[in-house]
Amino acid sequence: MGVFVFLPLVLPLTAWPIARLAAQHLHPRTATRMLTWVAAVMAVCSTVCLCLVMVVGTATLPGNPLPDGWSDPEAREAVPYDEVVGKAAIPALCAVLLACSRTLWRHVRTRRRAHRALAGLPDTEVAVLPDDTPYAYALPGTGPCRDRVVVTTALLDHLAPAERRALFAHERAHLIARHHRFLLAARLAAHANPFLWPLPTAVSYAAERWADEEAARTVGDRRTVATAIGKAALASRAGDPPLLAFAAPGPVPRRVAALLAPPPATGPWPEVFTSAGLAAWGAAAGTAASAMSSANAVVTLFWILRTATPL
Repeated sequence: MGVFVFLPLVLPLTAWPIARLAAQHLHPRTATRMLTWVAAVMAVCSTVCLCLVMVVGTATLPGNPLPDGWSDPEAREAVPYDEVVGKAAIPALCAVLLACSRTLWRHVRTRRRAHRALAGLPDTEVAVLPDDTPYAYALPGTGPCRDRVVVTTALLDHLAPAERRALFAHERAHLIARHHRFLLAARLAAHANPFLWPLPTAVSYAAERWADEEAARTVGDRRTVATAIGKAALASRAGDPPLLAFAAPGPVPRRVAALLAPPPATGPWPEVFTSAGLAAWGAAAGTAASAMSSANAVVTLFWILRTATPL
């Protein structure tokens, strides 16, 4: 395997340019899907290679349950500096598992708490809470809990009827496209590899822009959606919302400016000889190289350890 086993650990750096340029030059739907897939594939590949490094590097530790043949020098030569990186891979994998488990648990707990908070309200698609704090968010459901749009009376009081329709269309777009899955996948990927940290922010913004465009298409007036977002942002208090929110803290002015501009092109891929095109192809090449490197490492290590394992 050689040093190629370490490539998937650093190749996520190739996604940084497209994470910055996707929101500016790609359709939000394309940006959301592409960035999520890039993050997920690179995270899986880096985690696989981290596991391979740990297997080879820790085979010499006393008391391990691995076959004795795996500690032979011929097997350990597959990974450079096996004694150091192999032992370092143990706390790294533990940190990855702990962070991903914590993120999943918080996601599930937040959704359960939100559904329990709506238990006393009518089982309708839109749940209106009598709350003095203005906010709105999309609450995905599974099983007996249906998808719901949650909005407070305080926020509705700040919006005109057309702006309320824009709000509901925006939140329905989140639920229909299952945007929470994209955000969760990007967050888990970032926990698996710290070099992927710029991607969750980019995916979150792209998902909001995707919902903005769907709301504008449904309402038929981009300015109305922009006005609704601006009013909601001014009325909302600072703080992180529990789920996908209509006017979450962040680049609201950029969303408003994008809605006041013409609709984005719906092309699936940017032209090659542009900044966005080069960044997109760079991220695609980095993802492909990561996948090939991890696959090569898995196959190579499999045959090495199979040969070293006594019959």
